[in-house]
This record gives sequence, structure tokens and C-alpha cells, in this order.
Amino acid sequence: MRIGLMLDYGRPMAELATEVAEYEAAGLESVTVGEAYTFDAVSQLGYLAARTRTVELATGILPLFSRTPTMTAMTAAGLDYASDGRFRLGIGASGPQVIEGFHGVLYDAPLGRTRETVDVCRAVWRREKVVHQGRRYQVPLPAGVGSGEGKPLKLINRPVRDRIPITIAGTGPRNAALAAEVAEGWEPIFFHPGRAAAVWGEALAEGRAKRAEELGSLDIVVRVPTAIGDDVAHLEGAVRAQLALYIGGMGSRGKNFYNDLAVRYGYPEQARVIQDLFLSGKAAEAAAAVPQELVDATSLVGPRGAVAERLAAFAEAGVTLVNLSPLAPDHSTRLRDIETLRDLAG
Repeated sequence: MRIGLMLDYGRPMAELATEVAEYEAAGLESVTVGEAYTFDAVSQLGYLAARTRTVELATGILPLFSRTPTMTAMTAAGLDYASDGRFRLGIGASGPQVIEGFHGVLYDAPLGRTRETVDVCRAVWRREKVVHQGRRYQVPLPAGVGSGEGKPLKLINRPVRDRIPITIAGTGPRNAALAAEVAEGWEPIFFHPGRAAAVWGEALAEGRAKRAEELGSLDIVVRVPTAIGDDVAHLEGAVRAQLALYIGGMGSRGKNFYNDLAVRYGYPEQARVIQDLFLSGKAAEAAAAVPQELVDATSLVGPRGAVAERLAAFAEAGVTLVNLSPLAPDHSTRLRDIETLRDLAG
């Protein structure tokens, strides 16, 4: 199992890069930068590419709807070039609140767009003339659409790699099946090692049955809040707050993918209560309503022995990369926690 890091939004970039370089020296193997409706991930990863040497750099995630498939491919090729072949492309559909509310783009056919984006990206990286006539994307635009001047083009530069690893994020069974079929990796959220097989096992098996041999085994990437020690229980509140935010408020009452996941995990009543409280402006009460078992299962917070057991549970469930979200307030403690997890992961 590899140990990675999910970077926080908004901290000074020079400070973050200096810390990441120390984490890299301590054995950190991957760094992921998210992109919701904050600073873009690409510029930050370009900065980190210049300040690091061995660590993998990844997006987690680039929303499909905010870039054309060819722009996504160009961006990935550029980051792979800047990092000398260390980039992993994490993509996902995000959700209608962000896509329609922030980007002003219709949120439609996320699965179909994901599949077509993967196909176009790989064609671009192979430096083929891009000819893609899908249901959602047509490259070039067909006759009768646009000026009629478009023609098939291929990427000018030769990419460092013609196969950049792709990780698809998603919580639904169809997302999981698609990732297992066409991508190098799959990135769920709030991964519960003990209940993941019941929620996604059938879908993953369906996708793996169609998986091309050259893709290799499926990487499973999970983000996990982390704090190791005998006196870190107070940091558990941050885990509860995040779970409450997503289960309760990341989406509308009728369309919240994370609330749906909590229901599929076996917490239907708790999911309803958390959402009711959160949408009523009672965030603290919503956090208190998050089941302790869910907090424990989806985090690595506690004494070293308990954390070791939970890390082993992630490995047993098929996780190949744990992206840590350190909760410790200071760099030295975060560095110590990363070193501990690196040792525990073997």
C-alpha cells in the first residue's frame, strides 16, 4: 500500500511546497491537489513539480464539465511533462450544485462524458489525429455544425508518456463499474472497509470482467483523515464536521450523492437526521449525529495500535493508495504521522 497526501486549500504555496519536499524525503509517495470551486489544481501542481523529485502528483479531481476532453488531455500531458512523468490524472463529474451553480454548465450524462473523456485523452496522448464522434463530444465538429473549418489535429508535442494513469472518482455503483472497466484507478469517498464490498463489490466485479489486460490491476485510492497518538481524540471533531457537511449539505435534499452513500452503508435514519439538521443551520448538531462507527471506519485517528488495525483493514479491502488528510496543526507532527503510516504500510 502506498501513502499519499491530500493538500489543503488556501495555504501559502511556497510553504506547502517546502513541507511536501520534506514529506517526500520521509517516504511520501503521492500528493493530490483538489479542485472544487477554489484555486485551480493545475497551477499548484506545476509549482510542486518544480519543487519535488520523486513523489507522484495527482489531481483529485478535475471536474469533467469544466474542460473539454482535449483540454483535459493537454493539461495532463503538460503536467506529466513538467513533472518528468510523475502525473496521475484524477477526473470526476462533481455534482450539479458546482457544475451548474459555479461553472454555468448543464450537468448531464456524467457517465457517458466520463467514458468519452477517457477515450479522447488516450487518443491525444498517443498523438493520433483526434477523430471522436460520440454522443456528447464531437471532435472535429461534424458537417453542418460550426464554421466547417475544423479538421482532425494531433498534439504538437510528444508526451513524456503515451499512457498517463487515469483515476475516476465516484460513489455510485455505475461509477465504480466504469472505473473498474476503463481506468487505472478508482477513487471513492468516505471508504468504509467493512461495508465497501456490500456497496460496490458487485459493480467492481462487473467492471473488472470487461477490463482490458493492459490496464493492470485496479488501483483504489481513498482519502483518510489522520492523527496518530494517545491524545488526539479532540481532533475527531474535524472528521465529524466533514462527514456532516457532505452527508447533510453537499447537495440538495433530493440530490445528495454522499447522503445516498450513507444510506447504502446502512445508516438511513442517521443520514436523514444529519441532513435535516444541517439544512436547518444546525451544523454542530449534525456533526454530533454522525455515527461513531462511521467516523472510526473512515479515518485513521487514534493510538498507533488502533491506526495500524484500521490501515490493515483498508489494505484487506483492496485499497492501494491512502491519501492522508493530516489533522495535526503543526508540520512536525504531520511529518511524524506520515513517517509512522509509511512504516505501518510496509
